[in-house]
Amino acid sequence: MNIHLRLLALSAMTLPALTAGAVAAPAAQPPAPLDAEILRDVPYVTGGHERQKLDLYLPGKKSGRPLPLIVWVHGGSWSGGDKGRCLPAASRFTARGYAIASIGYRLSGTAVFPAQLEDCKAAVRWLRAHAASLHIDPDRIAAWGSSAGGHLAALLGTTGDTRAFDTGENLDFSSGVQAVVDYYGPADFCDRSLLKDNPALGDPGSPVSLLIGATARDNPEKVAAASPVSYVTKGDAPFFIVHGTDDPAVPVSQSRRLDAALWAAGVFSKLKVIEGAAHGGPEYTTGELLDEVDAFLRVRLRSIPRKN
Repeated sequence: MNIHLRLLALSAMTLPALTAGAVAAPAAQPPAPLDAEILRDVPYVTGGHERQKLDLYLPGKKSGRPLPLIVWVHGGSWSGGDKGRCLPAASRFTARGYAIASIGYRLSGTAVFPAQLEDCKAAVRWLRAHAASLHIDPDRIAAWGSSAGGHLAALLGTTGDTRAFDTGENLDFSSGVQAVVDYYGPADFCDRSLLKDNPALGDPGSPVSLLIGATARDNPEKVAAASPVSYVTKGDAPFFIVHGTDDPAVPVSQSRRLDAALWAAGVFSKLKVIEGAAHGGPEYTTGELLDEVDAFLRVRLRSIPRKN
């Protein structure tokens, strides 16, 4: 059965009650990548929250080998954002030979940490459980995210050796990933310089406090539990970390701390610091940088055939 028919079968299995209007692209959706098959709003939790859904982008031209998968995690301070703004899809990584899953997750206004990580892990397990139907290679999965999404992608990369955050369905499948691309995500909420440079981050209404459901400055155990550096071990996935020197929201020192912790544990990490770049912007979507991301993933996901 070709992939198009498999997608139709999967759609019939998982989206029986949805009409064409219900699965229309959200307002934030970028232009669809050329030469890609797309399935939107697929639930990865049975009867779950409205945000526990993902969008799938599959290359229009298929090779015989199952596809490597990029799991995109959107940003938005854990309180906003949308899976429709998918950088790998907008940057046509399907044309480079990748499948892409852009995942939604419960926001901090609905559920506090670790709900966001539990959702990301549930999505990865669902994708592995359906890998054969989707022509995805379950052993070649990378997590990529920006800002809050970079934080969650980093957590996917550092918690693959624990089942503490695996809840719900498809528990026979791993939620670990084989590589991480982290765009300017916070990594260590215990870093004292964070509050020193920006005391408001510890206030009850700050994004970090809303994420953990408690005042950040008064709950060191909770902020540590939400910090990717807390889980770094030797067996973690390799990282490609990108951060700007002029980031006003997440200081570049956060990525330096994560990079140092990974190397100290014996984990490969490549830190690319972009001089003058802020929190997002065109510096993060240049052809040169996207080629570097692609090269990193090709090595770490083991020999992805190049497209002509």
